[in-house]
Amino acid sequence: MVNPKYSIIIPVYNRPLEVEELLESLTKQTFANFEVVLVEDGSSITCEKVFEKYVRKLALQYYFKPNTGPGPSRNFGFQKAKGEYFVVFDSDCIIPKHYFENVESFLVRTPLDAWGGPDRAHEDFTSLQRAMAYTMSSFLTTGGIRGGRLKGFQPRSFNMGIRKEVFGKTGGFKFDRLAEDIEFSIRMKKAGFEVGLIPEAFVYHKRRTNFKQFYKQVFNFGRGRVLVGKVHPGEIKITHWFPSLFLLGFVFSLLFLLLEPTLGNLFLTAYGLYFLGIFAHSLLVNKSFEVSALSLPSAAIQLIGYGTGFLQEKFKSHI
Repeated sequence: MVNPKYSIIIPVYNRPLEVEELLESLTKQTFANFEVVLVEDGSSITCEKVFEKYVRKLALQYYFKPNTGPGPSRNFGFQKAKGEYFVVFDSDCIIPKHYFENVESFLVRTPLDAWGGPDRAHEDFTSLQRAMAYTMSSFLTTGGIRGGRLKGFQPRSFNMGIRKEVFGKTGGFKFDRLAEDIEFSIRMKKAGFEVGLIPEAFVYHKRRTNFKQFYKQVFNFGRGRVLVGKVHPGEIKITHWFPSLFLLGFVFSLLFLLLEPTLGNLFLTAYGLYFLGIFAHSLLVNKSFEVSALSLPSAAIQLIGYGTGFLQEKFKSHI
């Protein structure tokens, strides 16, 4: 394909099975004027066999490079891309068949220089993956900042599109990892580019496979937000403090339970009502008692992990 409309950039590290699912979903797109640039970021378990399987089904390029992290790997893919728009997906995403058709339709009505879209849980995902997908996108746990609201939207790299000119002017990602997408989104807006949310351009995002991996991921999200705040003063809002306040509030509630039981019970009752709200809303959204029950530890891990990472990085920044 000489001049594709879209170039899809997929950085990958040791995840050939996920990449195969992603590429398979791309073969089903109703709008197919795109190429795929697969960037192997120093993997020891490569996607070479997956590339061989799909090179005749897609306009597919495959590159292997030393490990540098997702930010530089995406920039590497941008440099190889030929499209008018560059689209970044995480390797653990599955793309609905109407994704590019929906993007095309939206950009005709509302031209954008850069966009992002929400993530959802596919019906075939495990109950745990669906629970983590819910807590990562719910207004009750994130305030809607990951795709549920329009105002102040910052595209995330699991589902991000930019014009070629945006890369040329900004230089792409500056952070190797940890909030590299948020930092890039902020610079795009500061450079004067029109950035927005395309609600219909959602992807199915698998997330982590267990709570231990999920904790590590959200812990790094918390750290990353503080790093962004260092580079872009004013970009840490009350929403980003919420997980830390949640964590500190719970610790103080336990202390009050020992020192002032009445006050401690009052605070813990408030926490109980909050989690009851999460359970009820998850049940309404997912229509599954199992997913709703798993949403409770998922929400707790997400808030505690993010809050801990945020506070740790804040503490380090003041030493």
